[in-house]
Amino acid sequence: MKGKYLVILIFVGLTASCARPIAKYSYETRQVEAPATYKFNNESINAKSYFWNFGDGNTSDEENPENRFLLSGLYSVELSAIKGDKINKSNVMIEVKAPQRCLIQVETKFGNMVIELYEDTPGHRDNFVKLVEEGFYEDLLFHRVMEGFMIQGGDPNSRGAALAERLGSGGPGYQIPSEFNESHLHFKGALAAARQPDNYNPEKKSSGSQFYIVHGGTVTDNTLDQMEYRKGIVYTPEQRDLYKTKGGFPSLDMDYTVFGMVLEGLDVIDKIASVETQPGDRPLENVSMKIKVIK
Repeated sequence: MKGKYLVILIFVGLTASCARPIAKYSYETRQVEAPATYKFNNESINAKSYFWNFGDGNTSDEENPENRFLLSGLYSVELSAIKGDKINKSNVMIEVKAPQRCLIQVETKFGNMVIELYEDTPGHRDNFVKLVEEGFYEDLLFHRVMEGFMIQGGDPNSRGAALAERLGSGGPGYQIPSEFNESHLHFKGALAAARQPDNYNPEKKSSGSQFYIVHGGTVTDNTLDQMEYRKGIVYTPEQRDLYKTKGGFPSLDMDYTVFGMVLEGLDVIDKIASVETQPGDRPLENVSMKIKVIK
């Protein structure tokens, strides 16, 4: 009897060790519009290792990875379940829909920011998208950085500029009429257009390419009261709360066109704003950008 049991146990063990892997997975996401992050749950059987191809150029060898699909489209996501020289694959098509909002991604060495461009500032929105799609901003620098204030870029002369070169006067050769809106204020993360001072530019037209992203700091009710008195602005309770909690720079409100807001990556602003700078507020080490339209 003992011998029989031993044979059966050995047979079962050999069967399990020789079983082929079976690739299988499910997925979940809270966002079906680009940019969309999918979490993949590996349900494979008899596998020792895994290889994922997400169909967007990204791969992973993690058991239960996540992948962020930046652009809309149909993606063939393939899981390879591996055991020795045996491989089994499972392939599922995933659809990522185009965003309903106008979104861009700003890529830097400190991380990426996703920014919404406002629909009710169409002149600035359309011009920015046009320049991005033409490659205008490719490898330009954040050439002016002031912690507690803002980070500025978009000067075409900054591409490949020597560290001692003074920047900030370049552009595409035209300006954009202002599009002030009391709903779009200088909260932390606001995307706004740079411009020449009032004495050269009484109509407060925006630079055709240079922009800044607000860093700022928390703001008190007293400061907002002063802004209301000086500028004739009436801040809503919600706007006051945002300035007091999220922070910003209200002294620029209604003097510079705000045409977007950072939705993801506020920490990237903090990191860029904290870099060491030289006189003139240019970073001692270049901080370049790559910008894509998310569509």
